[in-house]
Amino acid sequence: MQRSQLLLLGLPLFLFFSDIINLFTSVPPPKPNNNINQFPTKPQQQHHLQFPTQKPSTIREVNTIGIGSTININFCASCSYRGTAVTMKNMLESEFPGVQVILANYPPPLPKRILSKVVPVVQFGVIGIIMGGEQIFPRLGFATPPQWYYSLRANRFGSIASTWLFGNFFQSFLQSSGAFEVYCNGELVFSKLMENRFPGEIELRDLVGRQLGRTGIVHGN
Repeated sequence: MQRSQLLLLGLPLFLFFSDIINLFTSVPPPKPNNNINQFPTKPQQQHHLQFPTQKPSTIREVNTIGIGSTININFCASCSYRGTAVTMKNMLESEFPGVQVILANYPPPLPKRILSKVVPVVQFGVIGIIMGGEQIFPRLGFATPPQWYYSLRANRFGSIASTWLFGNFFQSFLQSSGAFEVYCNGELVFSKLMENRFPGEIELRDLVGRQLGRTGIVHGN
């Protein structure tokens, strides 16, 4: 018998007998280990978080000194002071919450106001004479127009433009007062007409705060 045939015959026999031996000599199952849970487990401690009863306040107290107060800023509207007035208004409302800031035009004196009303009449009168003086002067009792009329008539466009520009400039000058007056609860705290200058933001804040303190307004809680 060849080796290959012996191996093919012997290998199945060896596996058959090894299975029979394992069947009768099976290992019993392991006993349960009762010592696993012999060690006591520690109860988990619950840690209570401690929160502060009162959080420290880091917010600045709001200044309520301006509640119920009125600040009037009267400025020259024709002098281009509106931008400065708006800047001061925003600053005061930020520094003194609750204060009411009112912006208004400061009118010029009465004679200048009257003259400013006359300037447009003169402007249109001169332009009308330049355009139709030959019919206007005879009705006014002049046989012939004066010499200055012919000088204006010779340069009609330049005369009309000059009359309009100079008239507007003179009217703007009459309407300007150059004022920047600040009143706090009816009391004058700064006057540009007296100081000949504008107030600084810090200066105006201190002046208004001092006036508000004098009026007896108490800080709110």
